[in-house]
Amino acid sequence: MVSLLGYQISHTYRYHKVLKDVSLTLNPGDCYVLFGPNGAGKTTLMKILATLLKPTSGTIEIMGKDTQQSREEARRYLFFIGHGTFLYDDLTVTENIEFTMGLRGETPSFSMIRDVLDRVGIGPFALQKSRYLSAGMQRRLALAKALLANPNLLLLDEPYVSLDEKGMEMMNDCIREFLKKGTAVLMSSHDRAKAAEVASHAGILHNKTLREIPVKELGYALF
Repeated sequence: MVSLLGYQISHTYRYHKVLKDVSLTLNPGDCYVLFGPNGAGKTTLMKILATLLKPTSGTIEIMGKDTQQSREEARRYLFFIGHGTFLYDDLTVTENIEFTMGLRGETPSFSMIRDVLDRVGIGPFALQKSRYLSAGMQRRLALAKALLANPNLLLLDEPYVSLDEKGMEMMNDCIREFLKKGTAVLMSSHDRAKAAEVASHAGILHNKTLREIPVKELGYALF
């Protein structure tokens, strides 16, 4: 089954058109990297695909579920890591994970939580309140949630932001793990070198439209 099907997605903010007839398809195990200049609409497209924003026109299916007709069902198949932390400052790292997973109807054990925290490098901070985490650690915590959620579709908006070199390598290792399990990954990025390490498909969002390019072109100027 196709993981993600987006067909002729368009979006307008008042009188300003941001996206025009954008279409893309992701199969299980695909990693599609989305590039484009600032303001090109990458985050808008991500939010639409994550069902956080309704498109002005177009259709989206996630695991065969139409996101406008069956939004809650479609959401069960995806996980979105965006620019915001979506953390509760007064909850510990572990409690934040338990809260997120509870919303998905899941109750991971403490050992499961500790395992994913160790894998992303923040195991020693399991009982620390999230307000004391650096931006990079918050990004690692978001990834730990995704590992536990084990979605069919993972949406990553600028996943390398706030991470050091070791953190970016860890991010790519986790992306490869998702791909091996059949998760489809759609990510936006400005880091062509890092993205090229995991990409199977690539496209440029520019002048409201999406143009697919060969992954081998990522070493050249894109726009």
